Amino acid sequence: MKFDKNMTSVGTSLLILHLLEKADMYGYQIISELAQRSNHVFEFQEGTLYPVLHSMQKDKYIESYSVKAENGRLRKYYKITDRGIRQLSSKKKEWRIFSSAMESMMGGTV
Repeated sequence: MKFDKNMTSVGTSLLILHLLEKADMYGYQIISELAQRSNHVFEFQEGTLYPVLHSMQKDKYIESYSVKAENGRLRKYYKITDRGIRQLSSKKKEWRIFSSAMESMMGGTV
């Protein structure tokens, strides 16, 4: 099922921070994990993901570092910062309140 991009854009940074709280990841790995864990509801292209990652870096929610891959190329990993952990906690609370209100308004069933 295709979703309105406005619906998914709200939670994108929350999803990314949630993944990075568990482990540092590189871009393609983030894309793959999001798709796999959401049964392919959240399928992002690189052109969608990287601007979000850059914005999150600018806001100091994440940092990046490079590691040499087996093929000799540098791979950029992203990791959550202390500020990102605080943001994640705040946004999770906000999301729970929002989604609970939506479920209440919509009758709780689809």
